[in-house]
Amino acid sequence: MITFRKSEDRGAVKMGWLDTKHTFSFGNYYDPKHMGFGDLRVINDDIVAPASGFGTHPHDNMEIVTYVMEGELEHKDSLGTGSVIMPGDVQRMSAGTGIRHSEFNPQKDKQVHLLQIWILPDKKGFPPSYEQKNFAKSRENGKFTLLASNDGREGSLTVHQDIAMYVLDLEKGKMAEYKMGDNRIAWLHVANGKVILGDKELKQGDGAAVEDEKMLKFTGIDKADILIFDMAK
Repeated sequence: MITFRKSEDRGAVKMGWLDTKHTFSFGNYYDPKHMGFGDLRVINDDIVAPASGFGTHPHDNMEIVTYVMEGELEHKDSLGTGSVIMPGDVQRMSAGTGIRHSEFNPQKDKQVHLLQIWILPDKKGFPPSYEQKNFAKSRENGKFTLLASNDGREGSLTVHQDIAMYVLDLEKGKMAEYKMGDNRIAWLHVANGKVILGDKELKQGDGAAVEDEKMLKFTGIDKADILIFDMAK
């Protein structure tokens, strides 16, 4: 069974410097039908204006993954970590027992477009930690590239949860198939472009919940990248 969630049906908030859409309930957006999916708790689709951003704020006991699609995002945290996240980069921050961080668009004339993803950890109380990698050279058309996993396999980031986060890059007309494992579910999110899943057309920002499926078949309409969160049922 595949349940689709259109981009325009997500929660939306605009506050001058921030234009954001929430796939699942977050902040002032609350929908009891969309509180997360499996161990996936948040997908926030954020556009941050130039020279603006999120001031220093706390997190705890959450795996936070940042995926930048356009522009640059400057990150600073209470571990002393500082970095700039750009397209091709993926950052994982395990908030654990507690961490404070800020996220800022350092560019004066360009917006930054990013996804902030929260994953529930498999237990509480981990020491806070941080990891960032660039996957640009390993991503190929028609290939599922593993970005994050619970064991860091295939050079992926490590998260404290039984979840595998892939990106599928598809050119127009290219096809790809993803085999679902037993007792696994998945959430799909179209980060860029357009794609056909089965016989359904999905555009940027659209998502889908996958349960009790054996195979997912994708066809590119426009150049697209699709995130797949494969997790235990």
